[in-house]
Amino acid sequence: MKKFLIVLGAIIGIAVVLGLIFRDAVQFAVMGYMMQPDQSFADTTPPPAPDYANQLHWAALPGVDDKADVTPNGAEDHQASALADVFFIHPTTYYESTGWNQALDDATANAITDNGVLRNQASVFNTCCRVYAPRYRQASLYSFFVQEGEGGNAIDLAYQDVVAAFHYYLEHYNQGRPFILAGHSQGGLHLDTLLREEINGTSLQDRMIAAYPVGYYLDGSNGIPVCQTAEQTGCQVTWNSLAPEAPGFRDASNDICVNPINWTADGTHADFAENKGAVTFGFLDDSGGGAVEAGVADAQCVDGILRVAEVRSEHYPPVMFGEGNYHVYDYSLFHMNIRENAVLRTERYLTGN
Repeated sequence: MKKFLIVLGAIIGIAVVLGLIFRDAVQFAVMGYMMQPDQSFADTTPPPAPDYANQLHWAALPGVDDKADVTPNGAEDHQASALADVFFIHPTTYYESTGWNQALDDATANAITDNGVLRNQASVFNTCCRVYAPRYRQASLYSFFVQEGEGGNAIDLAYQDVVAAFHYYLEHYNQGRPFILAGHSQGGLHLDTLLREEINGTSLQDRMIAAYPVGYYLDGSNGIPVCQTAEQTGCQVTWNSLAPEAPGFRDASNDICVNPINWTADGTHADFAENKGAVTFGFLDDSGGGAVEAGVADAQCVDGILRVAEVRSEHYPPVMFGEGNYHVYDYSLFHMNIRENAVLRTERYLTGN
């Protein structure tokens, strides 16, 4: 018995130590599994499908007062006169265990989408383009823990809405204009599929200025060229931001990484001085206030990951994924560089230069 208790104590001790070392990952895993739906996907009735003729089923539309219209200090919203569009797919903002896919009228998820994502991500494109961002029956966060099973079914259902929204946008809003495709995290995953199935090899590819499917691990198999310079058009960029020692969600050594400061894919380091400004509007408040903070982060692509040596601001605390994981700040840390780059690529496309 004494030997058993000693071994048990050692096991508990090791578990405690590992829990302290990997406390962020453990906390995230526990949090994720607490979101597991009570019913299987097969036994769940999906929420009603969106009707994209209904403006309420869009998180952002030009001419509508929405959170994608905000601008940081010194920037301007030119949607009224823009000659191009952006079709933006928001990341996961549905953290409930009440179902596998978000209902379109879920007030909590919609508030996070609007006050967090539209302000901090989609708004970066409102100088170059008119912003279109559909609501959709997004897969729950838990779905990404079981992607090979029921989670994959929820993700597929979400993509059905994304492609339906894209078709509606093309038929009723686009009017033959050039466009940018952009998104983050779950939105980046859906855009990867959209690029593969709806853009690559079609006439739409000639009208695509660029794609920014940011914050998901993409290997380039969608067939769209990877951007090599800041001015290149018809190409795609993506990155996942982590501190030097922070673990990613998978082996990314064969994945795309384009540096959002210097727009190279060759691993060239971009120093803090090249960062033209991080911007955050907070998530459910105005923390950061839209102030531009230059030089907050550096960046370097290393084995498919965007490594950020340091964040020199108090406005970007660890959120959800733990210390050193800057996933939720993939846009915010490089806001002004992305805003400028979207304008530059759009200008190059429109002038043919």
